[in-house]
Amino acid sequence: MKATEAKLLDFLKKSTQFIIPIYQRTYSWTEKECRQLWDDVLRAGLNDNISVHFIGSVVYIEKGLFQVMNQPPLLVIDGQQRLTTITLLLEALARQLGDTEPLDGFSAIKLRSYYLLNPLESGDRRYKLLLTQTDKDTLLALVQQKDLPKEQSLRVRENFEFFEKQIIAYKDDLTVLCKGLSKLVIVDVALNRDQDNPQLIFESMNSTGRELSQADLIRNFILMGLEPDHQTRLYEDHWRPMEVEFGQEAYGSYFDSFMRHYLTVKTGEIPNIRDVYEAFKNHVRSDDSHAAGVDQLVADIHAYARYFCAMALSKETDKDLAEAFRDLRELKVDVAYPFLLELYHDYQNDLLPIEHLLEAVRLTEAYVFRRAVCAIPTNSMNKTFATFSRAFKKDRYLESIQAHFMLLPSYRRFPKDEEFKREIKVRDLYKFRSRSYWLRRMENHDRKERVLVDEFTIEHILPQNENLSLAWQEALGPEWQRVQQTWLHTLGNLTLTGYNSEYSDRPFPEKRDMAGGFKESPIKLNAKLGQVEIWDEAAIAVRAERLAGQAVGVWKAPAIAPDMLDAYRAKPQKTDGYTINDHPFLIAASMREVFEAFRAQVLALDPVVNEEFLKLYVAYKAETNFVDVVPQAKRLRLTLNMQFPEVYDPKGLCKDVTNLGRWGNGDVEIGLETLEELPYVMGLIRQAFEKQMGSGEGTE
Repeated sequence: MKATEAKLLDFLKKSTQFIIPIYQRTYSWTEKECRQLWDDVLRAGLNDNISVHFIGSVVYIEKGLFQVMNQPPLLVIDGQQRLTTITLLLEALARQLGDTEPLDGFSAIKLRSYYLLNPLESGDRRYKLLLTQTDKDTLLALVQQKDLPKEQSLRVRENFEFFEKQIIAYKDDLTVLCKGLSKLVIVDVALNRDQDNPQLIFESMNSTGRELSQADLIRNFILMGLEPDHQTRLYEDHWRPMEVEFGQEAYGSYFDSFMRHYLTVKTGEIPNIRDVYEAFKNHVRSDDSHAAGVDQLVADIHAYARYFCAMALSKETDKDLAEAFRDLRELKVDVAYPFLLELYHDYQNDLLPIEHLLEAVRLTEAYVFRRAVCAIPTNSMNKTFATFSRAFKKDRYLESIQAHFMLLPSYRRFPKDEEFKREIKVRDLYKFRSRSYWLRRMENHDRKERVLVDEFTIEHILPQNENLSLAWQEALGPEWQRVQQTWLHTLGNLTLTGYNSEYSDRPFPEKRDMAGGFKESPIKLNAKLGQVEIWDEAAIAVRAERLAGQAVGVWKAPAIAPDMLDAYRAKPQKTDGYTINDHPFLIAASMREVFEAFRAQVLALDPVVNEEFLKLYVAYKAETNFVDVVPQAKRLRLTLNMQFPEVYDPKGLCKDVTNLGRWGNGDVEIGLETLEELPYVMGLIRQAFEKQMGSGEGTE
């Protein structure tokens, strides 16, 4: 490696050509980075005390792709964003300068001849900078002053227009801009292909500008070490089509998340969003993935990317599936994608009929919405969906999905009809984050003529106005304030209308009987309102009950016969029938009181917790053991099923028993001797329980 300081313009002038390899990310700087560069250039140009301004490094391989040239092009490893942005700035400046030359070397013809073009060359060799794919065509059109291609690079065009606008506004003193550009300095880093490892250098670069995404790192990791022909084939057959399917904007916004979901499907583990690249490298280096080969790996990523685009980016072609995916997207539950990706993969490979896939998507939607209405914490859904595929029985695919949903325990549960009906009647649905979603789903359920809910507004039948008219107060009765406060934003009092401004705070009979009123409304949600005489607490409750019954049909719970469900229940492990009487230390008066208080509090954590007496210890488990108790003469020795670094123990009482032989599960040990210690110990046990149930995991 050779690193030297160089003035940017001199570096551009002496270099024949820069080529951005196909494995590099597309141009990604936004106006924010361009404005920072613009401000830095002007600051340097205005201040004579500033002799140079450093803008980062340009790292390249000296031997490029075209060995037949006397001075081969430079294959850029790092610095694409700066080189492209400076090129756009110079082209915008050249257009404004025309025949003028405010500073020696700064005229349109010199800028283009020195820094933008190789005027004596032809074909691709004519250009100083060659980008990849869409970026390339757009940049070449700009430096040739030609019309932009139909498929444009949004970033290249937008940033060029930004610089054009700034230069036009600054046209009275372009000398300052030229001076600033002449002071720009880079670190010129030349690599030797035979001696330097471009991938390691690329990973370790801490350059200015926009941070590399996890997807950028993954693409480079896959392609950088391959021969050029192999790179080109994989890029053109798979990676470029993925970029096109995502689209320029969505690729930058969604590809990292997609790769996280893909790895969750493949490994069963959920990587942190910032550790996706490291998780991917570990996956690639695993025996199975390594044996498959890079071509099969990239083809597999491409296939799953298509599935993701169908679900998350509105690319699904089947009408019913597209509508189901749209409804699920409105609930913003990205954690379901690993589960859905596997279903879609099996659908594409004829293992799951489309009607069963559709029902599974609708079950997922119902699961998420019912839980939201029932105010069940979302924390556990991450783990629920990441591990769902373990329950698949692909000879009874849909049935196994239904059964697994029905058997989810505790606060992973699929709320039953009774709980859902009870909660949806009283929940504040007006402030619900997806209120247009639930209104649209209820209005259009089993309806062929779809109502465009966005064309209507939400209507409070009982108005929101705290100063209700006397007519409303009389209708509601002496407790009108309580009635309004209790029922205002609930299911029974909300509907859709196109006459919101006309309705205003009018008494109910006027809203009902006026032109366009509830009697004439074609909206299904307004059915039977025309027959109501008085809108009071009883009327709201009656409508809430009716709509809640309908909601159960919109967001259906899974249902299979009890005998079939029994086949999916975990078979209780056979035990030797141990009881508390088999543990003499628990019978002894000294520890019995402590143990009874302990077991009562542990079992009270959640209805899903159960107790099992074994020969040498007592296990407390939800899905698996989360705390085990080894009775001793003067204390209970507790083992928490979690890794030692995960436990929050401000008193420092826990012991790390990792890799030590012991009875019980987990790496954290603590003793319990007295009742006074129990509250603190329960705080530690709760951590192990919540970790197992997934409540430490976010949904994003």
